[in-house]
Amino acid sequence: MQADNCNPSAAIAPLRATLNEYLAIARFDHASKHVFVLPGIILAYTLLQPPLDHAVAAIVLGFISAIAIASANYVINEWLDREFDAFHPTKYKRTAVRLSLSPHLVYLEYAVFAVTGLLLAATVGTSFFYTSVLFLVSGLIYNVKPARSKDVPYLDVISESVNNPIRLTLGWTMLDQVTLPPSSLLLGYWAAGAFLMGAKRLSEYRDISSSAGVDLLQRYRRSFRSYTAESLTVSCLLYAMISAFFIAVFLTKYRLEYIVALPFIAILFASYLWLSLLKDSIAQRPERMFRSRRLVGALILAISSIVAVSFVDLPWLYDLSEPSFKPVDTR
Repeated sequence: MQADNCNPSAAIAPLRATLNEYLAIARFDHASKHVFVLPGIILAYTLLQPPLDHAVAAIVLGFISAIAIASANYVINEWLDREFDAFHPTKYKRTAVRLSLSPHLVYLEYAVFAVTGLLLAATVGTSFFYTSVLFLVSGLIYNVKPARSKDVPYLDVISESVNNPIRLTLGWTMLDQVTLPPSSLLLGYWAAGAFLMGAKRLSEYRDISSSAGVDLLQRYRRSFRSYTAESLTVSCLLYAMISAFFIAVFLTKYRLEYIVALPFIAILFASYLWLSLLKDSIAQRPERMFRSRRLVGALILAISSIVAVSFVDLPWLYDLSEPSFKPVDTR
């Protein structure tokens, strides 16, 4: 990276953005992250057996709504981060850093995506709509002052990863408007998201600090002033353990057969952590996660195991789960 690319004033060019470049900041290529909606759909169907009269329409409209709201969040994220992204080895190439954008057009674009997403959400159902509002608000808390939680160490990870249980709930409420996912599942999914975001920061810390120095890293993101490679690694372990605990609570409470999928979920966690330790890891760009065959293989195994045991009963598991104490022969 050239030296002038580390300077926000040098990185921002006077060129005006075109319509396509305004649309680029909505990051439609990040739509792959909505794969985290799918478990909500699968589990709602498996556990509740809801009527499917209008399910296809609700799912299609729900996904479009979620993508629109996510795009609104990305628009405000790129606009408000443009001066900080100028210090990042790759993000300095982003549209808002390179080109001159009109604040009025940026906020109009945000409003169009936000309103479109909420209007579509209202057609899906009340619970889905309120969850969508929460999705939009979470983006404001993460990006906009005075909250701007992304600048606070550890809170940045926790607040960004709240999108995980939100996406799960969006999937759930596409099929059922009466109930919400179990709290154990939401907490497990939240902690899993924190693990993913922690792994992303760990990868960024290792790469940027080794190539450009810690000072540049801290100018890019204030939260890195309190992070070290060791603290981020330990936090990833903590998030993974918390996630595994709540996922296990959910598995054993609502359908014991799901416990069979736990080892495959653990393999998925391990695969992602392994990726985050590689140089220029895709963990820094989660939208590209499907480019890793190892990760895709682990994801397919985890999803396949969950789907399989959703429809297959294993009575012997219930026998094994009963308390059993072997008597001691005192003779």
